[in-house]
Amino acid sequence: MTAIGADAVGCNCSMGPATVLTVVERMRAVTTLPIVAMPNAGMPRNVEGRNIYLTSPEYMGSFARKFVRAGASWVGGCCGTTPAHIRAMRSALRAMEAQGAGETAVASASAGVVTSDREVSVEPPPLRERSRIGERIAKGEFVTMVEIVPPKGFDCSKELAGAALLADRGIHAINVPDSPRASARMSAQSLCVQIQQKVGIETILHYTCRDRNVLSIQSDLLGAASIGLKNILCLTGDPPKMGNYPDATAVFDVDAIGLVNIVNGLNHGLDIGRNSIGGSTGFTISVAANPGVPDIEHEVRRFAYKVEAGAEFCITQPVFDLKLLEDFLRRIEGFRIPVIAGIWPLTSLRNAEFMKNDLRVSMPDEILARMAAAPDKEAALAEGVAIAQGMLASVRGEVQGVQVSAPFGKYAVATEVLGWTEERV
Repeated sequence: MTAIGADAVGCNCSMGPATVLTVVERMRAVTTLPIVAMPNAGMPRNVEGRNIYLTSPEYMGSFARKFVRAGASWVGGCCGTTPAHIRAMRSALRAMEAQGAGETAVASASAGVVTSDREVSVEPPPLRERSRIGERIAKGEFVTMVEIVPPKGFDCSKELAGAALLADRGIHAINVPDSPRASARMSAQSLCVQIQQKVGIETILHYTCRDRNVLSIQSDLLGAASIGLKNILCLTGDPPKMGNYPDATAVFDVDAIGLVNIVNGLNHGLDIGRNSIGGSTGFTISVAANPGVPDIEHEVRRFAYKVEAGAEFCITQPVFDLKLLEDFLRRIEGFRIPVIAGIWPLTSLRNAEFMKNDLRVSMPDEILARMAAAPDKEAALAEGVAIAQGMLASVRGEVQGVQVSAPFGKYAVATEVLGWTEERV
């Protein structure tokens, strides 16, 4: 654009201010033209049929200063930007001018000089060196995971006993959800630490954006790295209205895509302000995918964004319809990362109907009929295990591992799905 006579260049919309900042920095390195930065207010999230932009005005305001320091002459906003966002950006720039930094930054940028020398990126260790799960995935081995939900109280003895059983049975890692379905439970990070320290099996920490602003997210992740939690599943999180405290306030400064960007930045030794943190946090970065959503095109687009942001493997929602999983795998072929398939052993017809109607999980009529034919609870659980074992056998050649849920804390059922048979507890 510079060569053919443009008066100015710039970037708008994209996936939010963090991505646009990277573009502005790259533009400034190759042109002396004025640069325009107009990001959208993050990636929208579909909430009850409406596209809601979740990036806060304060976050946009902080990036207005970063844009100017990186060489932008004009800043503004695209999709999702409100008057509150513009006021925050204007206030941030006025404060910057009062400190005597704005005019200097713009003048330096116009001369083609990048003013910020804070960004010192580092290369994270290879995936195989970051964690045992990372090593298995890097080697192409088939991995097994089981999900353990934190308790509603502070006594996690049952969960630790379950983790010990799973470790004894050779399960590779324990997944620990972060207040699933917006329910109030023990901190997932606390349970992960206790499982690793007291049982010795590696964990995968589910981390949601629902309850934390970007400052808290960064603090939590730095703390997680310091205490040996190396596997992060990046999630947007269910809205509070789904849970047992529907009046609780959600944060959603970023969604799962933005969270992957933050974790990937920490892996490259940079905080959310692109300042050096002294080294790589060395996380393995995983994301979720749902092959059974009605709008599969939207799901695939978001998956592509997650991969571009730095995701290294994915874990799917429970799969009951193999055709949907096969279709999803076909659609992501151009940007596929290792996929871990979710497996849920049904416990009853009511459990199957709940997942279909309340959780909107795709449930074939054939499976509902099989569960309905079970004469009693024990037979229904046995049929649910058989269905899960059949799904595992079907997907084994298509994916790189499975995550098996332990319904209602029945950890022995999860091991049975994976080939172990013992008394169900």
